[in-house]
Amino acid sequence: MLTRKQHELLMYIHERIKETGVSPSFDEMKEALDLASKSGIHRLITALEERGFLRRLPHRARALEVVKLPQQATAAAPPLGRAPFKPQLVEGDRSLAPPFAANDARELPVLGRIAAGTPIEAIQQERDRMIVPESMLGAGEHFVLEVQGDSMIDAGIYDGDYVIIRRGSAANSGEIVVALVMGEEATLKRLRRKGQSIALEAANPAYETRIFGPDQIQVQGKLVGLIRRYH
Repeated sequence: MLTRKQHELLMYIHERIKETGVSPSFDEMKEALDLASKSGIHRLITALEERGFLRRLPHRARALEVVKLPQQATAAAPPLGRAPFKPQLVEGDRSLAPPFAANDARELPVLGRIAAGTPIEAIQQERDRMIVPESMLGAGEHFVLEVQGDSMIDAGIYDGDYVIIRRGSAANSGEIVVALVMGEEATLKRLRRKGQSIALEAANPAYETRIFGPDQIQVQGKLVGLIRRYH
């Protein structure tokens, strides 16, 4: 038996596919079910997939297919959400996914690359998805970034690694964070508070520590885990 939210989401996806030929975006589903974040949609989709009601299709921009409907599926679909926007639900690169049970894992958005070196352009929109074990996460909203650069190698973070970030604006001195510099550039560094100033400290002696005023740095989240691919 499906929960009420699972039933609502399944019927909403079914009606949207009938109407438009494609499944709705995650934001449309979140709006339609009045959920606070897309992580709730991820969990509902996983539950429907495990119960055989949904199937994800590889190499498709909108990769959901309704396999079957519950016998009691007579309720009307929730109101349509906003017009589709990108990024939309995509089939993630399963080469990134460690092998563990679905109920012990969560699917997180990969938002692009983060500089572990000279700051690069601010965090991009969702470009992929990655399965991450729940044991690495805990409470809160999380996302994944691919590391570019070598300034954090002494902290065990290498070019090409994937860092798991818990979204939030607070961080203690000494924690590794994603910092938005002057509203334009994002970087992965260790944060140090020095009086009224904030230092972004590399873990590589080849890079200098950079000092900023408190209004020049916005913490986007802090490091909670790391995934490394071996080729």
